[in-house]
Amino acid sequence: MAVWIQAQQLQGDALHQMQSLYGQHFPIEVRHYLSQWIEGQLWDAIDLENPQEEMKAKRLLESLIQELQKKAEHQVGEDGFLLKIKLGHYASQLKSTYDRCPLELVRCIKHILYTEQRLVREATNSSSPVGSLMDSMSQKYHQINQGFEELRVLTQDTENDLRKLQHNQEYFIIQYQESLRIQAQLSSLATLPPADRQLREPSLLSKRATVESWLTREANTLQKYRLGLAEKHQKTLALLRKQQTVILDDELIQWKRRQQLAGNGGPPEGGLDILQSWCEKLAETIWQNRQQIRRAEHLRQQLPIPGPIEELLTELNSTITDIISTLVTSTFIIEKQPPQVLKTQTKFAATVRLLVGGKLNVHMNPPQVKATIISEQQAKALLKNENTRNESSGEILNNNCVMEYHQTTGTLSAHFRNMSLKRIRRSDRRGAESVTEEKFTILFESQFSVGGNELVFQVKTLSLPVVVIVHGSQDNNATATVLWDNAFAEPGRVPFIVPDKVLWPQLCEALNMKYKAEVQSNRGLSEENLVFLAQKAFSSSCVNPEDYRNMTMTWSQFNRESLPGRNFTFWQWFDGVMELTKKHLKPHWNDGAILGFVNKQQAQDMLMSKPNGTFLLRFSDSEIGGITIAWVAENPNKAGERMVWNLMPYTTKDFSIRSLADRISDLNHLLFLYPDRPKDEVFSKYYTPPLSKAVDGYVKPQIKQVVPEFATPNPDPAANPTYMDHAASPAVNQPHAYGLYPPIGDPMLDADGDFDLDDTMDVARHVEELLRRPMEGQWSGQQS
Repeated sequence: MAVWIQAQQLQGDALHQMQSLYGQHFPIEVRHYLSQWIEGQLWDAIDLENPQEEMKAKRLLESLIQELQKKAEHQVGEDGFLLKIKLGHYASQLKSTYDRCPLELVRCIKHILYTEQRLVREATNSSSPVGSLMDSMSQKYHQINQGFEELRVLTQDTENDLRKLQHNQEYFIIQYQESLRIQAQLSSLATLPPADRQLREPSLLSKRATVESWLTREANTLQKYRLGLAEKHQKTLALLRKQQTVILDDELIQWKRRQQLAGNGGPPEGGLDILQSWCEKLAETIWQNRQQIRRAEHLRQQLPIPGPIEELLTELNSTITDIISTLVTSTFIIEKQPPQVLKTQTKFAATVRLLVGGKLNVHMNPPQVKATIISEQQAKALLKNENTRNESSGEILNNNCVMEYHQTTGTLSAHFRNMSLKRIRRSDRRGAESVTEEKFTILFESQFSVGGNELVFQVKTLSLPVVVIVHGSQDNNATATVLWDNAFAEPGRVPFIVPDKVLWPQLCEALNMKYKAEVQSNRGLSEENLVFLAQKAFSSSCVNPEDYRNMTMTWSQFNRESLPGRNFTFWQWFDGVMELTKKHLKPHWNDGAILGFVNKQQAQDMLMSKPNGTFLLRFSDSEIGGITIAWVAENPNKAGERMVWNLMPYTTKDFSIRSLADRISDLNHLLFLYPDRPKDEVFSKYYTPPLSKAVDGYVKPQIKQVVPEFATPNPDPAANPTYMDHAASPAVNQPHAYGLYPPIGDPMLDADGDFDLDDTMDVARHVEELLRRPMEGQWSGQQS
């Protein structure tokens, strides 16, 4: 529904407020007869602070006049004749009023529309925006813009009052000078003869009495004006604080939170342009009011009148200084964070930005920014304003940078491109804490002045926590610390406190976010995957997701304590899965070819109901960053019995030699990917093309995956190119042969299918027996 239709239904005070929006500057008849056209224009697209937008405003003014003239021409009848004259008059009036200042017309109409929308929204007691003019996101922006419009009106009002006060005071001073002149004339009468004095004295006394009476009355009026102006400034500053709180404590804090979650793979935090425009409007409004308060103080000093105004102005000046200090110090932010896992002797970058720098002309004398690394304890002391000068926890090379102003974007920022952490000084650690749990932060600080050195600001900002490592092997555990901090840090915390335990669903959300980002996949962790992870984390066999809904996981369970029967933690296992998938399995994960999060018993249950040759891919329980192939086939030891076989897990090292798709292609006994997809249909697009024929009499060797027990005999050796057995080849330096896990329940294996070191001799004899069996006699009955 159009805003004007709803506005006409307002009642009481709301209707009165709406009507007061109109007058000679913009007649209500124009709003009524051109309501559809007015609401259809993009008034918000014009930046009132940009003089270059004046041409747009000019075109809108011309269009408005044309629409009015067109509306006037179509009026007929007796009533239409009068309306035709009136609308034509309004067209001329608007042209003469706004022709030289078309931006004022835009400002006027924007204020009218914003106020109407607010009044309608309040009348309907609805939080949703009016009609279809704004969606839920733009409503928030609309409310902020409405706040700025109210501030503009208040600031203009106090500006008008201040000019009126100045004019009245100047006239008062003139009259005061006149009273001094009359007094001087009266004093000079003493030198005159008595007759002349008696002749002139009465009129001068009368004149002095009149002037002094006027001065007394006007002094009281001036005092009332001053008090009234101060009260209006108090109202403006209260609204300024409220608006600043919304922008800094809500919008900017939310942006910082999104930036922190982006470190875990969350969606991008979004640009700072809108936030900067709001902060610049705040800065401009604050500065205008500050200048008004200073002018009011100057007028008071010029003409002191006893009363409470001196104390009020002192309070106003203190408040406005506090507001602008908060704005400047809060808008010195880190646009691009340094890496949160920071390796010594490695180049890194960061960008800091002052959102109000351009508006306050800070770039006229570009400030320098310094970066230092400090510990968690030093960060705590810094926020408590305790003296930490010249203290740091390490040495950063290339840690000074001058802020640059970019004219096209209006941004003032410092780009640190070649920083490097030369060395780090660690604090004493207590208990189980390792070096990869110790948090540091990069402190960026600068100093600059505004308003001709009227105000000097020292600004500081802290980066997100960083964990310093000296070797790549520490990256895994450092990433765990960063992940936990980014996911569960609360706004406004003391550096860098995080909960020691969190609900399992919270951790699932963080793991899923990280997994999708690391693997760069839209396919995240399913509910079944998360149940598998819960079973692993809590050593549980429950399969119902609800059973884990209220369970909590501690930091120790996450990455301090090893999983039962393992020498690695839950996070180390999960991180290994991410790394393997990211580097070698991403296309297969995206295709849905990898079930992955399935344990050995589940794999057996799933495969035993499928035809021989059906296989699935699951992540190894016993090895970090491993994936294994499980398939169902006949049991060679018992005719007519089937069993599930498991290959020794593949790791990154294996896939750097031969890809997963090629390995699956090599194994002819693998026929269907669970549940029933022909393997070539799933994997053929990833197969490596066959080698070219021999050149210059040389035959190129080829590596192929072979499982001896399932090798298909080939009666024609010439039909296959020469290849080396992957497992047996010393050239590839494999740590283990690609043998088979015996069936579940074999006494030689532990619960997860690992060989027991105590049974090494039994395993050796078993393998030796397998190798002695004649190949054709062993498998001839299984050929299909």
